Amino acid sequence: MKVFVIAGEPSGDRLGGALMAGLRTLVPDIAFRGLGGPQMRAQGIESQFPMEELSIMGVAEVLPKLRHLLRRRDEVVRAVLDWGPDVLITIDAPDFCLRVARGVKAASDIRTVHYVAPSVWAWRPGRAAKMARHIDHVLALLPFEPPLMEAAGMACDFVGHPVVSEPVASDAEAAAFRAAHGIEGEMLLVLPGSRRGEIALLAERFGKIIGRAVAARPGLRVVVPAAAPVAEMLAGIVPGWAGDPVLLDPRGVEEDVFAARKRAAFRAADGALAASGTVSLELAAEGTPMVIGYDLNWLSRQIVPRLLRVDTVTLVNLVSETRAVPDFIGTACRVGPMADAVIAMLEAPEAQRAALDLTMERLGRGGEAPGLRAARAVLARM
Repeated sequence: MKVFVIAGEPSGDRLGGALMAGLRTLVPDIAFRGLGGPQMRAQGIESQFPMEELSIMGVAEVLPKLRHLLRRRDEVVRAVLDWGPDVLITIDAPDFCLRVARGVKAASDIRTVHYVAPSVWAWRPGRAAKMARHIDHVLALLPFEPPLMEAAGMACDFVGHPVVSEPVASDAEAAAFRAAHGIEGEMLLVLPGSRRGEIALLAERFGKIIGRAVAARPGLRVVVPAAAPVAEMLAGIVPGWAGDPVLLDPRGVEEDVFAARKRAAFRAADGALAASGTVSLELAAEGTPMVIGYDLNWLSRQIVPRLLRVDTVTLVNLVSETRAVPDFIGTACRVGPMADAVIAMLEAPEAQRAALDLTMERLGRGGEAPGLRAARAVLARM
């Protein structure tokens, strides 16, 4: 069996590596080609070119490299057609991957699978119908997505979210983290985002929210796990916050060591104040209650609310079909109401427990690993 797999960013590389391992378990006589990072290379892919070339976000960043990206797209399409695989699997990165799939379908009948359904439940539902012109099968991370994809004309299987297969910290590791940083009372995680633009929009507000929370709950300690791209930026901001903050800095630390430290912090915390994103699922995996906030630049504030089809963007709320996690998005992202929500969360941290547990259950915790489920789904539909 011949499988061509494409991922364009680190999260897709992790999905691809697990899927390839699952396929190899089920079909030992399998050959892979494609484009990916270290996880996929470990499963036997010799990446056609460095995956990092595709990790570009924003119009200003893409435009100068557009001609190069289009050339890379055409190179990948030609590589797929020349090899003639049984299936092409594209993973997330829709701006690049779906254009490759379109080019392949236009010149062949090679089966196409896309891993990670577009969030049509949140905005731009027309994307599913456009995908259906050149995608045969979708692998979904969220349990409510298959009917939306099927309605657009594609086969779709829910295969579980990768967060359920990630390790979680033990109580002993959480206690050791607290002891190492001298934290004896309440502890609040603060996660203001992984991009510089997010930090620029949220850091000042988050700092004021922390100040009110510490004033209401003396002795509250703050821990800030920094993402590598914004560690330096946060190092200049966090010391000015209340709560005797601890910055977890990944710079100069081995990736697996920092990941273990971060998991222990998540487990040790009494609650979290976080920017919107998949971090809500990482917190849910560790059983940590949260308050979510997010803001947009002026132009996005005018456009995005008109496109949204849901009243919450927090995945815990959507998967659990509750509104247990307070979220404050756009114009609602204000210091007073968010500070009140953080204080209320710390006063009653068990209030979110049922929704966190239900979320992890619905995402596949305790079942077969998502990578193996995805592999079974790919084979079953062929």
